[in-house]
Amino acid sequence: MERINAAKGFVRRHRPDYPMVIFIGLLLLLGLIVLYAISPARTQIINETGASLDQAHFMQRQFLYLVVGISAFIAAANVPLKLWQKYASKILIFSLAACILLAILGMLPGTPLVLCTNDACRWFDFGIINFQPAELVKFGLLIYTAGFLAKRIQQGKLNDLSETLVPIGILVGVSILFIIGLQKDMGTGLALLGIVGSMLYVAGINKRMGAVVLGSMLAAGALFIIIAPHRIARIVTFLGDNADSGGAAYHITQAKIALGTGGLFGLGLGKNVQSFGYLPEAPNDSIFAIMGESFGFIGLIVILVILVSLLLRLLRIMDRIEDVNLRLIVAGAFGWLATHSLLNISAMVGVVPLTGITLPLLSFGGTSLMFIMLALGLVFHISRYTVHGKIRDNNESNENQNSDSGRWLRGPRYTSSGGYQPTRRKSRSIRD
Repeated sequence: MERINAAKGFVRRHRPDYPMVIFIGLLLLLGLIVLYAISPARTQIINETGASLDQAHFMQRQFLYLVVGISAFIAAANVPLKLWQKYASKILIFSLAACILLAILGMLPGTPLVLCTNDACRWFDFGIINFQPAELVKFGLLIYTAGFLAKRIQQGKLNDLSETLVPIGILVGVSILFIIGLQKDMGTGLALLGIVGSMLYVAGINKRMGAVVLGSMLAAGALFIIIAPHRIARIVTFLGDNADSGGAAYHITQAKIALGTGGLFGLGLGKNVQSFGYLPEAPNDSIFAIMGESFGFIGLIVILVILVSLLLRLLRIMDRIEDVNLRLIVAGAFGWLATHSLLNISAMVGVVPLTGITLPLLSFGGTSLMFIMLALGLVFHISRYTVHGKIRDNNESNENQNSDSGRWLRGPRYTSSGGYQPTRRKSRSIRD
């Protein structure tokens, strides 16, 4: 039986966190229902260009993606944790190599294996499916960075500039260079920063170093905006009055129309107007606006409650994991989902500039759904090794922290039910 070694004992495998599965299932079902409702409208628009898609095309493809995503979740929920740790660096290297290959092939004219849209090459085109290596980068960065930071915490070097922060900065810098610079995908780049930032915060990086990291992220983001005219145009549009509804502000204007048309209770499924070609990327980045038109303000509140409940389950699991490495994995997964959700919803309501990023578990898409489900499956597996009660109270005084511990990373409260057994081993590792 797999069990987790800890400084004071090991945690036996127990029942996982099934409520998170319920919330995941509800979001997947909602997304599939909405795609079923708007699929005829979207396929009609596409067929007018000469294609011959079935009316249920988007729903059918999403159902296929769901099968793949659920399979990834089940696999991650059952693969021994030590295997992820063993191959973390290889997964990350492979993902970055795939990004380099994609960039090279994208420069060659007429390459059939690369799918490019709006002068951005982000997918490998394998005919039946498309694969976006940027999503694999997120997963690889999640697994590798968690293990790297856990080692530095144990060594008391978390806030060491040369041993920890510079290597992490180089790794993140290279990753966002491939994603934002070569693939022109600002949204995914911000998600990478959200993943790493969440892990650094939970690890316990001090305020001074945290300010340096935050400043570096803001400077890098500003640089990538300055060198890209289309990003500057989005900023200008966001800061303007959006009066030119047929120009640069078209997308956000149509999203607001969809949300406003939905009113309090929505128009109902299948009665959407914006899905008939008015709202760009209706099944993908704009799915939140489509849901607002269908279900209204009340419906959106229900959806947000489910989404926030899932995020709170992740935080609950994280608070009850004694192993540092595993806790950081959960923190990164939380940052992944939270960043995607916050950026997508904020853009649709006009709070932040528009950026292309999916709404987790709800948007149409294959690679994004597969790797989010893979990360959630890993969290589900980790939830089998929680302890009774929080590892550390958030309001515990800072004086009780030492150099090799971070936020929520000290002294577990052991359950009296025998979940922990005494052992003299002090290493934190995974055993079969």
